[in-house]
Amino acid sequence: MVATPIGNMGDMTYRGVETLKSVDLIACEDTRVTKKLLMHYGIDTQTVSLNQHASPEKIQHLISQLQSGKSIAYVTDAGTPGISDPGNQLVAACVEEGVDVVAVPGASAISAIISIAGVDMQKFLFMAYPPHKKGRHTFFEKLASSENPVIYYDSVHRVLKNLDLLEEKKPGAQVILGRELTKMFEQVARGTAGEVREHFIENPSQVKGEFVIIVI
Repeated sequence: MVATPIGNMGDMTYRGVETLKSVDLIACEDTRVTKKLLMHYGIDTQTVSLNQHASPEKIQHLISQLQSGKSIAYVTDAGTPGISDPGNQLVAACVEEGVDVVAVPGASAISAIISIAGVDMQKFLFMAYPPHKKGRHTFFEKLASSENPVIYYDSVHRVLKNLDLLEEKKPGAQVILGRELTKMFEQVARGTAGEVREHFIENPSQVKGEFVIIVI
């Protein structure tokens, strides 16, 4: 399981590059995205798609190749595998079949935002993405009741609505919002959920990219 950059290509580890060069096959969340990374590092290893719609038969086919002695690396579009991606299914199948799984760690939006938070993050709750519709209020009610900081991801399409709902469920909640971390236009906003939301309303051109948010 090989971590890939979340934005800046320079954040790929040396071990990660060497692993992708040496394996027999690279299973990818999206081969088109991974091909850009491989071209950047001059890697010509064969790739195969393994996305969230992968069938049990496809996963079993990869297991069969591993059992025949081949080595396979799995990468997501960005960051460390195992967080809201289909790599979990592959790992679970490997464990069940007695196939060794090795972590090649690296970039992660979660660890990146924690490293610049400046708050005690010895204990925290990660809640992935808020639901699109059904369950959204329940999501933020659970978030608001947490005794520890909460980290969640958000999309450009819903981040303002969700900050508004967060302010409603937990008035005055302090947030640290990372946008496009490690990329050219990365940004960190700090303040109450309402203040951060107001900032982006006043600067609509900044409501772009990917968001990771800590709620304190």
